[in-house]
Amino acid sequence: MDIWSTGTIIPLAAFVMVIVIVAIATFGKTREKELAAHRELRLREMEHERKMKEMEIEKAKLELDRMRLGKSA
Repeated sequence: MDIWSTGTIIPLAAFVMVIVIVAIATFGKTREKELAAHRELRLREMEHERKMKEMEIEKAKLELDRMRLGKSA
């Protein structure tokens, strides 16, 4: 009796096929979660940059107002 007989290969191949399918599906889900996390991080980063620019503009306006008040006094 040979270990590579048809009676052994077919169940073994079916088992390996199931493992490969599950691995591919798991890898796909993991990759999708990773991409979603990167998108969320990038959105947060862009929002932070926008807020920082708004704060810089507000700071410049306040400094300009302070300079105007200093000159008029």
